[in-house]
Amino acid sequence: MADTRLVKIENLVKGFEGRKVLDDVSFEVREAENLIIFGQSGTGKSVLLKCMVGLLIPDAGKIYIMDQELHSLERKELNELRKKIGFLFQGAALYDSMTVRENLEFPLKKNFKFSQQEIDEKVKTVLEHVSLEETIDKMPAELSGGMKKRIGLARAIITEPKIMLYDEPTTGLDPISSKEISRLRFGSQYSVVICAKIISDRVIFLKDTKIYSQGTIDELLESDDSFLQNFFSNEIIEE
Repeated sequence: MADTRLVKIENLVKGFEGRKVLDDVSFEVREAENLIIFGQSGTGKSVLLKCMVGLLIPDAGKIYIMDQELHSLERKELNELRKKIGFLFQGAALYDSMTVRENLEFPLKKNFKFSQQEIDEKVKTVLEHVSLEETIDKMPAELSGGMKKRIGLARAIITEPKIMLYDEPTTGLDPISSKEISRLRFGSQYSVVICAKIISDRVIFLKDTKIYSQGTIDELLESDDSFLQNFFSNEIIEE
């Protein structure tokens, strides 16, 4: 595994209305590493990812993305850094008024200066990657939940980001669609931080606002900790 550190979180604190959601959370992610964040509902997994792309501002602590301190950046610098980060939201977040083609073109036209021919090629390539070439002129309303997630993934990777962030990408999907999404995202060369049930290089478990445990998935599954045993007995870890 590469030694290049792409993400560093230092003593992160975030709360809402006086209630802490994350407290003194620290970890790193290295190049080409797949990191999964586990935790019960409401333990701050999505809040953490949103802090990492600047959608939420931490109350304390620092976030470094590719050695740049995220919340010290000017707006222009932050926007440049965000071009290197792909983010797949829980609901895919497609624009309902745009076709699949237009949804995929949007980040390319907004953030880069590609020719229309280059854009057409990139759209064609990512649709082939998610096996949905036939949807190119469809509206999101015409797609199933699994198809929307796959188009959301295509839009996230079309800019060839250095880091991919996935926020519960398989939530609400049937087992077959979930496995397909998992296979697609792990076919990339990017560093990945995921809140999901999937095989990984490393796992962090959040509990009571802090990192409760971390290690490989096998180490957590085989732990004699009663809380972890109870949690994983109710979870399906995909092969």
